[in-house]
Amino acid sequence: MALQRVALFVFFALAVCTTIDAGVIIEDPIDEVIDDVTSIDTKQFSTLINYRQRFEHSNNMKALKWMFQQYNDPPEIYCKMCHILLPIARLLIYANQTDRFENITVQLCKEFSLVLDVCSGAVHEYKDVVFQVISLTEYTDKALCAITLNCEKQTDYPSLNWTVPIPDGKPTPQPPKPPSPSSPKLNMLQLADIHVDFEYKPGSEANCLEPLCCRKGLPLPGRPAAGFWGTSLHCDIPIWTAQAIIEYAARTEEVDFIYYTGDTPPHNVWNQSRADQLHAIYTINGLVARTFPNRTVYAAVGNHEAAPCNLFPTPIIKTDNISWLYEALADSWINTFGLPNNTRETILRGGFYTTVVRPGLRIISLNTNYYHHDNYWLFINSTDPLNQVEWLIQWLQYAEKNSEKVHIIAHHPPKECFAAFGWNFDRIVNRFENTISGQFYGHTHTDEFNMYYDKDDHQRPISIAYIAPSLTTESFLNPGYRMYTLDGDYPQSSYWVLDHRTVIMNLTATNFYNRTIIQNEYTVRDAYQMENLFPADWDRFIKRLESDIDGPLMGTVYKYYMKSNADGSQCTHACRRSLLCSFKTSREDQPHACDSIPPLVA
Repeated sequence: MALQRVALFVFFALAVCTTIDAGVIIEDPIDEVIDDVTSIDTKQFSTLINYRQRFEHSNNMKALKWMFQQYNDPPEIYCKMCHILLPIARLLIYANQTDRFENITVQLCKEFSLVLDVCSGAVHEYKDVVFQVISLTEYTDKALCAITLNCEKQTDYPSLNWTVPIPDGKPTPQPPKPPSPSSPKLNMLQLADIHVDFEYKPGSEANCLEPLCCRKGLPLPGRPAAGFWGTSLHCDIPIWTAQAIIEYAARTEEVDFIYYTGDTPPHNVWNQSRADQLHAIYTINGLVARTFPNRTVYAAVGNHEAAPCNLFPTPIIKTDNISWLYEALADSWINTFGLPNNTRETILRGGFYTTVVRPGLRIISLNTNYYHHDNYWLFINSTDPLNQVEWLIQWLQYAEKNSEKVHIIAHHPPKECFAAFGWNFDRIVNRFENTISGQFYGHTHTDEFNMYYDKDDHQRPISIAYIAPSLTTESFLNPGYRMYTLDGDYPQSSYWVLDHRTVIMNLTATNFYNRTIIQNEYTVRDAYQMENLFPADWDRFIKRLESDIDGPLMGTVYKYYMKSNADGSQCTHACRRSLLCSFKTSREDQPHACDSIPPLVA
C-alpha cells in the first residue's frame, strides 16, 4: 500500500502540474494534447504550467481532495484516479519536464496535509523508477493501472500469463509417513523479518503520523510513548531487543541450523540509502553469526534489503542494477553465515542459491522479490526474470534423480506474488511433491500457513508452506521466532516437519518489569491436537475449523496468528472466514478454493 501511495503522489503532482479547468483555454485540452503528443512544445507546456494556480482552486481539485479525505485506501478510487492521471504522466515524460517534479510534489504534499518528509522523501526515492517504467512499458494506461493497483485480475492480461515447461515422468505420489519415535531428529530455528530500527528512541512518540514511529518527538498527554524494549504499534524493534531475543534462543534452544527468510532494515522506506541497508545487513548478520557460532545460517533476500525498497531491476534494465546488494549478500552469507563458496555465482546473479544442508537434504533459496507486484520493474517484462523458475526446476530434477529431499525458503510466500508465478510454482509443487518436503517463508509478520492441493484432485493435499512470525513488532505484534523439529538425520529420512513451537517476548510485561520475559507461546501439535504435521493432517485441521468457524478453536488460531497480542473475540465471522480462506490458498486467482467455508447465516 505504501508504494501505491507513492504512485498516486506521482500522478497527483502531474495533475497539478499539467491539468487546467475545462473552459479556460479549450475544451478538454489534455485529451487533445494526448491524442496528438507531437503538438507539444515548450511554449504550450509553459502555458499549461501557468494555469496550475487556477486549477488548484477549481472544482476538479476540490473534488479530488474530497475523494482523498472521504475514503480510506479504496481500490476503486485509486484506480479511477490512475485512469485519469496516467496519460498526463506520459505527457510530462514526453515534454522532458520531469525535473520539475520534486518542487511540485512539495506543494502537493502540503495541499493534502501529508507528512512532508515522508511524502517528498518517498517521491524522491521512487520517482525515477516510476517515470522510467511508464516510458518503457508496453502496457496501455488501463492495463498499467490495473496491474499496479490490482484493479482487475492479472489473468485477464495475456502478457502476464507466462508458462515454464515442466518435465513429465512424475513418480507415483508417496505421502509422508511418521518416522519411528526413536529415529534421529533435527532442530531448525527460523528467524523472519527482524527489521531492526537503529533510530528507535525509548520515550518517543509511539503513535505518530508517519508510517514508522518510536523514532522522535515526545508524546502528547494521554498518547503512548515508546517502551524501552519495543512497542506493538507502527514501530520496529531496537537493536538491544533483537540481541536479547537472539541470545535467548542461543542459550535455551538446541539449534542444528538456521533459516533466515529476510527483511533486516527498518520500515522507513521513504528515507533509505544503500549504505543504510548494508549497515543493517552487516550488523544483524554479524550478530546472528556471533551468537550461533559453528551453526550455518541459510538466508533468503527480503524486499526491504533493496534501496529503494521492493525494486529489484531485471537484467533488461540497463540504467540500474542491484549488484551492490548481491555482492554484499554473497560475502556476508558465505563468509559470515557459512554458506559454501559454490553458492556465490547464483547469489551474484540474482540473490538465489542451492546447497546441501545434510546428506539427503538440499535447500533451495529463492529470490521471490522478482515476482512480487511491488517490484515496478516487472511492468516492463515480468516473464521469469533471470530464468529463476527454470533453474529451480533443474535442481528439483537433480534432487529427484539423486533421492534428495528439498526445503524451499524465500521471503515472499508464492501467494503474495504475481498470479503467473504462483500458478507455475503450484505446478512445480505438484510435479515434485515427493521431493519437496518443506517450504518456509516470512514477509507477512503473522503466524500462518498455506495449503497446496493436487491440481487435478483438488481434495488431495500435497504440501504445506509455513509462514513464520516476525521478530519485529510492526504492526501490533509481540516479537517472536519459531523452532521446528524435523525428521532426520539418517538414511532415507523424509526431512518433513514433525512439530513446531513459537516463542514470543511478552512485550507488555517486559516493558512493565523492565526485564525480558520470553515464553513459549504454543506448540502446534499440542495446541491444535494434531497427530502429525503432514499435508493430510493440516487438511483435516482446516475441516475442523470450517465445521465450527465461530468456535473457540478458530479463536485460538487467531490469537496465535497475532502472536498473542489479540484474542479470538477481536476476530469477527468475516475476519475468521478471510483468515481461513488465506490458509486454504497457495496462489493468486483461486476463485473456488474457499467455497466450502460457511458464510455468515443471517
